Amino acid sequence: MPPISIILPVLNEAAALACALKALAPLRANGVEIIVVDGGSSDGSVDIARPHADRTIVAPRGRASQMNAGAGVARGRMLLFLHADTRLPEDACRAILLAASSGRHWGRFDVRIEGNSAWLPVVAKLMNWRSRLTGIATGDQAMFVCAEAFRAVGGFPDLPLMEDIALSRRLLKMGRPACLDAAVATSGRRWETHGVLRTVLFMWSLRLRYFFGADPHRLAQEYGYGPDRP
Repeated sequence: MPPISIILPVLNEAAALACALKALAPLRANGVEIIVVDGGSSDGSVDIARPHADRTIVAPRGRASQMNAGAGVARGRMLLFLHADTRLPEDACRAILLAASSGRHWGRFDVRIEGNSAWLPVVAKLMNWRSRLTGIATGDQAMFVCAEAFRAVGGFPDLPLMEDIALSRRLLKMGRPACLDAAVATSGRRWETHGVLRTVLFMWSLRLRYFFGADPHRLAQEYGYGPDRP
């Protein structure tokens, strides 16, 4: 049984996927299981993934659906959900296993956002601070969870958006997350493409409306999920 299974949901990620999987090669060589879950890519992502992953499967499009499918075939004691444009820090797996050995069922890393805007470090700091305060983790922070706990809470809810927040709420009933100081590095292209302040305000408004009961499918449409995005 691998100590950790890393699950990557992808959809038309050919440009970034090879680099992402090569960065995980040392972990795979040390017994970490790598699972790529494709949501119906048309750019050859599946062919790119196969030589670099232990399992490459196809699932209905959507991060929740894809990550649940990956968890369903995973053999690891811990599950780590990783975006294709996010890189793990050094000794990430050791930090996860230490957190698990201390009795934490789940957790996440701090995040560092890469890009040219001077506001991106501020955004990252606010994300990390908010997560520590609320116990809510987001996909950008590379969530990890004990496989047994993940299955006990029913996995990710079948939502087109906010699935990470919904899972956090389920897991909070089992205990607070381990908030690891080591930072994952994620791409800031989303913030810089649409404007950092505008994107932050938009995301806050989506989360606030979700908290007050807005339909996640409607929010996903506003967010821009379409044929090329999971």
